[in-house]
Amino acid sequence: MRIEIAWPLLYAPRAMDPTEALIMHPAVTWVTENPTLVVILAMIVPSLIALLAERLLGRRTLEPESEAVAAPEPAATSPVESQPVPIAEPVVAEQPAPEPEPEPEPEPEPEPEPEPEPEPEPEPEPTQAAAPRRVPLRERLARTSDTLVGRLNGLLGGRKVDAALLEELEMMLFTADLGVRTAESLLDTVRQKASGGDASEVTKVLRAAIFEKLARVQPQGEPLATAGRPHVVLVVGVNGSGKTTSIGKLAARYAQSGKKVVLGAGDTFRAAAVEQLQVWGDRVGCDVISTRAGGDPAAVAFDTVKAAIAREADVAIVDTAGRLQTKKPLMEELGKIVRVLSRDIPEAPHETLLVLDSNTGQNAISQARLFTEVTDITGLVLTKLDGSAKGGVIIGLADEFGIPVHYVGVGEGVEDLRDFDAREFVDALFNES
Repeated sequence: MRIEIAWPLLYAPRAMDPTEALIMHPAVTWVTENPTLVVILAMIVPSLIALLAERLLGRRTLEPESEAVAAPEPAATSPVESQPVPIAEPVVAEQPAPEPEPEPEPEPEPEPEPEPEPEPEPEPEPTQAAAPRRVPLRERLARTSDTLVGRLNGLLGGRKVDAALLEELEMMLFTADLGVRTAESLLDTVRQKASGGDASEVTKVLRAAIFEKLARVQPQGEPLATAGRPHVVLVVGVNGSGKTTSIGKLAARYAQSGKKVVLGAGDTFRAAAVEQLQVWGDRVGCDVISTRAGGDPAAVAFDTVKAAIAREADVAIVDTAGRLQTKKPLMEELGKIVRVLSRDIPEAPHETLLVLDSNTGQNAISQARLFTEVTDITGLVLTKLDGSAKGGVIIGLADEFGIPVHYVGVGEGVEDLRDFDAREFVDALFNES
């Protein structure tokens, strides 16, 4: 059997030799020689293709096919004896594991009904802070009392007043920081009124004489009274006398009485004086007018009065430098400040307070003498009486100058800058209630 296959020609056909027409192609020859293998391949290849297609389709579906894949019909057999061909097993897509059913969520418990909020208790009405306990003056003057009255009681004992006793009494009074003039005055009073008397008589006479001198310097009128708006207070004194601290306490007392205060930091020469007054200003809640260190105190005084007028303050308190120890510079400085203060307020300063440290004893009398010569002092402030054994100097100041003693400092608190009361002071000095 000869089969001729016409192959597509890439080139123009050439003339054929008649002998070549009987020659067959090699592929045709192989097919004719292996008919059985050809039949087997014809049966297997379609099955393989079907198997591959089913596997690919089975991965994309979730449910398996209900019927197995049927085996393909056997191809027509050739006359050649056929051999049995294996049939491919049906492919069943893998069934995915069923997802577990979600557990039913528990029913939420009903929220309890909120309890009614209790009505808020009414806030207690604000109460004023309790004022600090006022320490009795006799406790503050204990050291001065021991120095003066204690020594007097020890001296007198049960003795009668005679020349020897008067001589010892004179020595004691001269060393009690009363000043020479006051010591002589008290001794003369004892000679006149208690000569020949006993110790109790001498004590009674001295007490009355001291009260008489201090009553002369008892301030008249209401404490913290003002004479203008603003009421201008000029404060003078040497460094270390407690001047700046007394200004701060005085400002606090004015503020507590409902008055608006402006402070002038005129002590521009002492280190930290301005800062110290600013601390008091912050504590009290009042404005402080200041300038650079070493500035002109008169300029500060002028600015303070201007600020007090502009801010409608009730009181203006002006600090001054305390470094001037000689008469001429002090007079020039204080005179300049007074002139500046009176430019806008002709009556200013309404008060000029001299602050003296009682610890300096008779030196306080010397300072008072110097300041009274250069300016008009209207009131005294005696500081540090609580820690001094020389508080008797107040008697000498009252006797020699007759200047009202406005305030006495007997502690660190604002309440310890107290109004001077002659009877209270004498009672405390002689330890009487």
